[in-house]
Amino acid sequence: MNEVASRNRFVVEPVEPVGGPRAMAIPLASDTPEALVEHAPPAERPIEPGRALAIADFDPPATTLSERIVRLAYRFGVSGPTLVAPFRKPARPRLLATVESPLAGDRVAGMALRAGHFLVHGVKAPITQVDFSPAAKLSWPLERTIHGFTWLRDLEASPPRAQCQHVAERVMLAWLEVNDTGKTPMGKGWAWNIGHAGYRLLGWLVHAPLILSGPDKALRARILRSAADTARWLDRNVGKASDPLDTLAGWCAIVAAGLLLPDGKPRRLFGEAGLARTLGELVGNDGGVLSRSALAQMEAIGLLVELSACYRATRCDPPQAVEAVLQTLVPPLLALTHADGGLGNWQGAGAVPAERIAALVQASRVRARPLRDARQWGYQRVAAGKSVLQFDAAPPPLARQARHGCASTLAFELSHGEHRLIVNCGGAAFAGGQVPARIEQGLRATAAHSTLVLGDANSTAVLVGGKLGSGVGEVEVDRRMLTAGGGTVATRLEASHDGYASRFGLVHRRILIMRDDGTELRGEDLLVPAGRKGRRGKVPYALRFHLGPSVDVALADSGRGATLALPDGSYWQFLAVDHQLELEESLWVDGDGRPHPVQQLVMQGLASRGGASFSWLLKKIR
Repeated sequence: MNEVASRNRFVVEPVEPVGGPRAMAIPLASDTPEALVEHAPPAERPIEPGRALAIADFDPPATTLSERIVRLAYRFGVSGPTLVAPFRKPARPRLLATVESPLAGDRVAGMALRAGHFLVHGVKAPITQVDFSPAAKLSWPLERTIHGFTWLRDLEASPPRAQCQHVAERVMLAWLEVNDTGKTPMGKGWAWNIGHAGYRLLGWLVHAPLILSGPDKALRARILRSAADTARWLDRNVGKASDPLDTLAGWCAIVAAGLLLPDGKPRRLFGEAGLARTLGELVGNDGGVLSRSALAQMEAIGLLVELSACYRATRCDPPQAVEAVLQTLVPPLLALTHADGGLGNWQGAGAVPAERIAALVQASRVRARPLRDARQWGYQRVAAGKSVLQFDAAPPPLARQARHGCASTLAFELSHGEHRLIVNCGGAAFAGGQVPARIEQGLRATAAHSTLVLGDANSTAVLVGGKLGSGVGEVEVDRRMLTAGGGTVATRLEASHDGYASRFGLVHRRILIMRDDGTELRGEDLLVPAGRKGRRGKVPYALRFHLGPSVDVALADSGRGATLALPDGSYWQFLAVDHQLELEESLWVDGDGRPHPVQQLVMQGLASRGGASFSWLLKKIR
């Protein structure tokens, strides 16, 4: 059985692999093709048609009849104090508990704040020169940092506390001078993006000791009043967010405010219902966020971790949906980690380092292994020996779900030990820092990924604002094991997409075979006519393999091979069958948003519209 993935669903239907269990042009070392037997592992069963890539549904927490009435009344505008104590004067804004968040911030960024400037993706922005007004035009990363107050976590990670409190109050006062809810209208400008407001309110509540422990009582009153006003504004506007993750941030902040501000039970009941609904719209059945972004996956985990900390601070149990989603979010994220524990460069992400991933997973209190076959989320993972292969075997996210959507279908990454051999450029989500904003769309293009490009066009249209247009609508996926002599010797992945079918009449099909000892990856890229009859003429093609930042490469004299040297002393050989290799410049972005110059191996020329095949081999020789 094989699964055919459309942009919003998977359809299960029997499909024979292309050519059956045939041998490729480059046989596995020490094995003859005739000795190989393909089979699907018993654990891999077809996804039920009704559940495949369906949006996960979560019901609101169980409540009594009176609580449901309170929630409904609050939803229709009755204030919390009126519902809790209708004959009592509303309580003054105050904090009911102190939250201890298990999430650790970036100590380097916190020390930079103490030194007088924000540090965002390697770029310094002096505090005295930042325009805090809601209408100021800032780069997206700096905008989220300034108006979302995500810097509070970094500051808390860089003691001593006394200096951190002084800096926090200084920045807080500068922001309130132009954004105080008692002086300026709410809802206008970038400060009132739903996501920014959600992160801001949650940050104020979780890191309250940094901004509420000073001697200035007037400042404390302004902050608490602004927090209460922001919570009321989110109550009315959280459903207007255009980004599902921003909606999640808004609902988490609403629930946190219901827990930590006076007379908050109606708000908490209202928020928990909205949060459950949002989680169902954000996460697929296998735990992957529908934007298919590892960074969005990390953000969702972080938001739920901090919300859970708010529940613990008030000695309340979080809703079952929060715990369930946390349990399902972690394994797909780990599926995109390489042998060094860091993230792969997918859907705009950079290579987030292993320490940050490990700290996030530890804070989540979830113990899980990586999903090797996150089929609904769309990524395949093969761990073999010291090597890890990641393969994008699904359509890109829908436009309404994409944050930094990339046309990366059928791209792959390969790492060996602590080093990466084949990578994607990545880094579109960091544009506006050290990555120039003008190349953001280029980093999302098909050519920025290790896959095949036809006609110098993207397999899926890359639009502004991180969105995607038409292109790949269907992907066929087949995963099975290869055996020889009664034992498993390799994993075979086969997938195809129709992103070029309408323009060039060709379907791109890729076959990857990874040996179980991790020393050999062989591949074949095929162009198959989309209809019964192939079109006449030829189309330019380019098969790109972006190399990792630590790889030294030398082309062979024949032009059909290259030697790749890694810092650990190992050597790999790349061989192309009947095609010439070229060496070109490329770019790779790390997890801190820093671009690094790298190189790429390219096979390019003209391919017949009647079909073509390109075989290659990557093998460890020492």
